[in-house]
Amino acid sequence: MRFLHTADWHIGKTLNDFSLLDDQLATFKQIEAIAKDQQVDAIVIAGDLYDRSVPNEAAVKLLNQMLQDLNLADHFPLLAISGNHDSAVRLSTGTDWFVYQSFFLNTNINDAFTPVTIKDTQFFLLPFFGIQEVRSYFNDDKIKNVNDAMARITAEMEKHFVPGKRHVLVAHFFAAGSKRTADSETLIEIGGLSAVTTDVLAPFDYVALGHLHNRNALNDEKVKYSGSPMKFSVSEAKQEKGVWIVDTAPFKAEWVPLSPVHDIHLLKGSFAELATKPAEALREDFYDIELTDQERIPDVLNKLREYYPKIVSLHRTHQAKQVQLNLSKKRAQESPLDLLADFYSQTMGNDLTDRQKKWAEKALTQIMKEEE
Repeated sequence: MRFLHTADWHIGKTLNDFSLLDDQLATFKQIEAIAKDQQVDAIVIAGDLYDRSVPNEAAVKLLNQMLQDLNLADHFPLLAISGNHDSAVRLSTGTDWFVYQSFFLNTNINDAFTPVTIKDTQFFLLPFFGIQEVRSYFNDDKIKNVNDAMARITAEMEKHFVPGKRHVLVAHFFAAGSKRTADSETLIEIGGLSAVTTDVLAPFDYVALGHLHNRNALNDEKVKYSGSPMKFSVSEAKQEKGVWIVDTAPFKAEWVPLSPVHDIHLLKGSFAELATKPAEALREDFYDIELTDQERIPDVLNKLREYYPKIVSLHRTHQAKQVQLNLSKKRAQESPLDLLADFYSQTMGNDLTDRQKKWAEKALTQIMKEEE
């Protein structure tokens, strides 16, 4: 069979308060056209359909329209899961009758072990999950991290493999060896402890992943991120967006690019150099501007917006260098314990407890003694 793999639509997202709904609809129309042109048997959406757990009415209306177009009008079977941005409970509304239209939307880990079979392929739909959910499902407190959880999940799914069928996992997590490549990605991994190793995924013929917005975040033949279909942050400005077209027998994954509706441009120069009108076709694009001027320019943002109405970021070269220099000086003055505490706070979202600080201080002291 042949299916289209996409993910991370983030319907309702804004770019520095600029609405992206019109661009998202236009991008969706490209995906729909590719699905028709490639004559796919199904469409996979690997999580983060919405950008927020409580999307606004306009976002809900748009996503409903998209799903209805694909499923009810175009008659494509849909296989989708909830991601970390979605509210599983809200997204699951209607799933009981969706299946009668070949729309398989899974937001509950309990249902991940019942495959959806289309032609020669079994699809296992694994929504974004927390460790405690998996512990509770298997009644096993020995599951300590995401990799442990995924090993148990894979082993359970294998019990439902039908010989002679292809087996595809649809999931939303951080795979070991991947690189976070966009500011718009939410950090759900903690260091390397919460990454899923690709060898755990070896039983599957293909793993359709969501969460990271760059398809090049992971280089693996059969474990792939589709990336987001649009550029959602300045850090994604140079990324090519698209979808995967996957054939199961013989296996082949082909990348099909999507054209940006309104691109993100990175401009650098003095005010005098930048104060020129761009081509009319580029006027409504988004711009990140780095000013090289050192002198103060009154009301510079509004002046530049006369030429580039959609400026999403404006910064100065010498200020960026000074910030980095100050940060480097601060880092150099910090103790190893301070650096550890800062890293822990950024990754875990809370501070070290007094007990953890004592353990860390004891361990660092021992290390320094050994190095003397």
